[in-house]
Amino acid sequence: MSEKQEEIVEDSVVDSTEETEQAVSVDSVEEVVEVDELTLVKQQLEEEQDKAIRSRADFENYKRRVQKDKEADYKYRAQPLLLDILPVLDNFERALAVNATTEEATSLVKGVEMVYRTLLDAVTKEGLEVIEAEGVAFDPNFHQAVMQEKDDSKEPGIVLQELQKGYKLKDRILRPSMVKVNE
Repeated sequence: MSEKQEEIVEDSVVDSTEETEQAVSVDSVEEVVEVDELTLVKQQLEEEQDKAIRSRADFENYKRRVQKDKEADYKYRAQPLLLDILPVLDNFERALAVNATTEEATSLVKGVEMVYRTLLDAVTKEGLEVIEAEGVAFDPNFHQAVMQEKDDSKEPGIVLQELQKGYKLKDRILRPSMVKVNE
């Protein structure tokens, strides 16, 4: 072979070696890029699955909260009406506290008492309960102390007198009892 031919062969060997090295590096770069893209896609999939799970959990919590609110609304549906009726019950009790001296007044008191009992039965069916006060220990959850008095025959903190009846609807306080408490 001539010198020229040898140079061409050497150049082609060098060129093919460089091409092979370049091809190998391109293939490895493509593999790295493919691996990185695959990892990225897997991460995105996991993030989207996590979002979907969280969204489903949030929706289930929302449904549970709405159901609980709906049950509470149904349970206490009579509250606004009963709050309006409480002063009527107070007035009936004041009217029944009056001593009737004549026969007409006595029959009128009996009629008022019958209406009062009927009204009381109706509101009791809806869940209205009277809060016991006199003679029990003062409880700020059920009683509102408006006066204090000293009575040595009773223990301190005992309700001496109920000034206004308190009521609750099922387990919710509508109006606390106004009471006089022993010091």
